[in-house]
Amino acid sequence: MTESNESLIHVADLHKVFVTEEVETHALAGVHLSIAQGEYVSIAGPSGCGKSTLMAILGLLDSPTQGDYRLAGEPVADLSASQRARIRNREVGFIFQSFNLIGDLTVFENVELPLTYRGMSSAERKKRALDALERVGMSHRTKHYPAQLSGGQQQRVAVARAVVGSPSIVLADEPTGNLDSVNSEAVMALLGELHREGATICMVTHDPRYARHAQRTVHLFDGRIVEEEEAARKQQESAELKQSGFDVA
Repeated sequence: MTESNESLIHVADLHKVFVTEEVETHALAGVHLSIAQGEYVSIAGPSGCGKSTLMAILGLLDSPTQGDYRLAGEPVADLSASQRARIRNREVGFIFQSFNLIGDLTVFENVELPLTYRGMSSAERKKRALDALERVGMSHRTKHYPAQLSGGQQQRVAVARAVVGSPSIVLADEPTGNLDSVNSEAVMALLGELHREGATICMVTHDPRYARHAQRTVHLFDGRIVEEEEAARKQQESAELKQSGFDVA
C-alpha cells in the first residue's frame, strides 16, 4: 500500500453504518486504502460487500460514520456541502452504471454541463466539450439526445463528461454493468487509454475479467478489504499456468 503522504486518496479505519428502526447495517467496517496519483485500481467483490458505498464516500457523495479520509493530503470530514460540491466538480469525474445522462439535454450539453459551474467562458466550454467527445469517438453525435443513443454510446458520452474538467481522479462504478460484452470491452479500452495518458482511475466491478485491466485489485467482503492483487503477480501466475499446459481464460 502506498503511504498516505504520497497518495491522492488515503482512507484509514473507514466505517459506514446505516441505521433504520429495525436494523443496523455495517456497510464498511474498518477499511484502509491508499491510491497513488496516476494509479489504476479496481475494487472487486460480491453484491452488498460495500463497493458502491466506498465509492460514494471517495467521491464525496456520502460521509463515513467513522474514520479518516484525505484527498490530495487534505482532510475532507469537516468540509461544508458547498465545499464538497466544488471539489466534486473540479477534482472528481464520475462514471455510473446507469450512465446518469440528462434526457432533455443533447450530448454536447450533457458533457458541457459540469463546466458551467466554473465560471468558464462559453468558447472554452465548447472547446473542452468537443475535445472530450472527440476523445471518446462521439463528436459526430453532439446534437443527439441520450434516448437516441445505444447503451455503449451513452456510456462513451458519460466518460467524456467525466473527463471534460480534467479531474484528479475518475471514479467508475460498474461502468460495464448495463453493457454487452463488445461495448464493455470498448469502455474498458477507453479507461485504459485514459490511464496511459496519466489519469488516476478507481473502478468498482464484480467482473474479474474487467478487474484484471487495473494495476491493482482490492477485494472487499462484508465491508472489509480481504485481499489485494498486483497486476504483475496476476500476469506472472497466468503465464506459469499456461506454461504448465493449463488453458487460462
